[in-house]
Amino acid sequence: MAFFSPFSRRASARFTFRTNFRATHIASAIALLALGCAHAQSVTEITITETAPSQVSGFGDVPLSKAPFSAVTIDRQTLQDIGAQRVSDALRLDASVADSYNSPAYWDMLSVRGYTLDNRYNYRREGLPISAETMIPMDNKERIELFKGTSGIQAGTSAPGGLVNYVVKRPPSAKNETIRSVSASYGTGQSSGAGLDLGGRLGQDQALGYRFNAAYENLDPYIRNSEGHRKLFALAMDWRISPDSKLEWEIERSERQQIGVNGSSLWDGAIGLPAVVDPKTNLTRQAWSVPGFFAATTGSIRFKQAIDQGWLWSTQYGAQKLRTDDRLSFAFGCGGNCDRFYADGSFDIYDYRSDNERRLTEALQTSLAGQLELAGLTHNLTFSAMRSRQLDRLQATQQYSYAGTSTATGSVVPAQVLDQTYPNTNRSEYSTEISVMDRMTLSTKTAAWFGLRHTQSDRNTLSLDTANPNPKSQSSGFTTPWIALSHEYINGSTMYASYGEGVELLAAPNNANYINAGQFLGVQRSKQIELGAKGKVGNALSWSAALFHIERPAAYDYAGERVVDGTQRHQGLDAGLQWHHQQWLLAGQAQWVDARISGASLNTDLNGSKPLNVPALTLRAIAQYRFTDVPGLRTSLRLSHEGSRRVTENGSINLPSWNTLDFATHYDTRIQGTRTEWTLAIDNLADRHYWRESPKQFGHYYLYPGAPRTVRVGVKASF
Repeated sequence: MAFFSPFSRRASARFTFRTNFRATHIASAIALLALGCAHAQSVTEITITETAPSQVSGFGDVPLSKAPFSAVTIDRQTLQDIGAQRVSDALRLDASVADSYNSPAYWDMLSVRGYTLDNRYNYRREGLPISAETMIPMDNKERIELFKGTSGIQAGTSAPGGLVNYVVKRPPSAKNETIRSVSASYGTGQSSGAGLDLGGRLGQDQALGYRFNAAYENLDPYIRNSEGHRKLFALAMDWRISPDSKLEWEIERSERQQIGVNGSSLWDGAIGLPAVVDPKTNLTRQAWSVPGFFAATTGSIRFKQAIDQGWLWSTQYGAQKLRTDDRLSFAFGCGGNCDRFYADGSFDIYDYRSDNERRLTEALQTSLAGQLELAGLTHNLTFSAMRSRQLDRLQATQQYSYAGTSTATGSVVPAQVLDQTYPNTNRSEYSTEISVMDRMTLSTKTAAWFGLRHTQSDRNTLSLDTANPNPKSQSSGFTTPWIALSHEYINGSTMYASYGEGVELLAAPNNANYINAGQFLGVQRSKQIELGAKGKVGNALSWSAALFHIERPAAYDYAGERVVDGTQRHQGLDAGLQWHHQQWLLAGQAQWVDARISGASLNTDLNGSKPLNVPALTLRAIAQYRFTDVPGLRTSLRLSHEGSRRVTENGSINLPSWNTLDFATHYDTRIQGTRTEWTLAIDNLADRHYWRESPKQFGHYYLYPGAPRTVRVGVKASF
């Protein structure tokens, strides 16, 4: 972890109404859509009627509608509709997800059920662990899966909010099926991008399949002076060796370079929030600012072998190599005790650079899955073993040099000598995990679910301060259980109860301001109880509801140290409803959470308080209409609401609730035999100005403004 990381607002694939944006751009976009209508032919619409199994859950053959846990899948079509370029764009559709110190020019930071996900442990790709301390592209992703709650049965180490899994696009499965599509988009200010998606099958009996994706985007977002670019190349292949054997492999290479963006803050001496800053302003951009750079090479190979009596053996290896130049013209106010900006809104600027950070994640997993009849009961069993490692290799020092004082109006700060450096810390982690999962059929309507995972973890850190290397090591073994009972009742609806545990291996930040910088904070166990139900009423209405109670050890900063002290408890309700009738689709999801801290013995003032930056109520809703007179044309209106949240620990300053409306028009048609999919989307339709989130990081309060009204235009042609 770098000494300091950029803090700012999220990015989304949008186009901003900037001062230099004219109405003619919208008129041109509408004319373009109209031109498509003029050459239109009708196109067959496909409706998905059943939720797909979730790879990340570990029970891959069970539809989510029947599973005794809360999970959501964002499919490829939805990712395309919203123009998702990063995971925060996709998961913001779910009410359990909120931003948690998110930046448009940095890796995603999200919370689920009020708990911030750990970018080192809470992300998977094709079911294997990866580091999310990088910018992960969406262009070659088939879907994004989110498992909610403690995930100790799926991951040996993880924060209790949830587990995210990226599923990559694979070759088409049917013989003679081909994929030939190109796409283009214009949005996020003056940003423009293009993509290519090719797939098919080759050879005798078409045993060899391929899927190739390429993308390039020129980044010029609504935030001024934050330009950059990104690119992606990805190839996935499979080989059907025999009817019972299959080999799959894939690799992707991505790069992103962009000027960083900093968040705002409280003002010293002020009794409330400052006025919302212009979200299009890059507060800290200077003439000497340099862009951050994120490069990743990631791939996996998997062999599947069908065995007698329906058993399946699979072995999978995945690797991820990251290189990062973490750079930012960094605002760190020194009002009061340096936790906010000065009284007049000015702030100190530092030139932060941590170049050539290298991270390696590798995992080898083998599993055996099948069905047994024991004691008159049917057992669906999965046995798995995994060996993994994570290595962080940083330069000896990171630079964090004082440059001067600036203001929100963009005062120029002269270039300075990079003369202040701090030592980095290297980290190595190795783990061995063995698990067993069992779905036991008690009757035609009732099933019991069991899971047990044992993890042996070995960690060590080494300071790169040659005068004081201070090596630390920790070896620990722990077992995480999960148990559930599900029952189907009226019309196939399902009710369930579950209990699960998870483990976090916490460490103090790699930050010279901490007395215990880089040191381990031990093995911390979290627990969750969940009661839920989900089902359908006829073919038009589906619903779900889940009550959850999660407890984890509380971690906070105290007297110059990161400490673990007390308990952070979140309990709440996650409920959703979807109604589909003829041309109409109405859907909504809400999460209410009551979050509290108790049992703190060091800072007793925290007892009974609410954790910072956790909204009490979150709502996502959509209304969609399909036009019968114009086949393929649909419009939608999305509502997002996030309730108030605490900015300061004592509750004297709170972030007010906010609402946004997003409008989109999608038109699927054929032009001279070519299927085309057109999109015109306007986010934050009412152009609301609001503070989006208020995290506290490294002892400093931050405020991030929401994005202004933005427009995105996209087209995809499939040949």
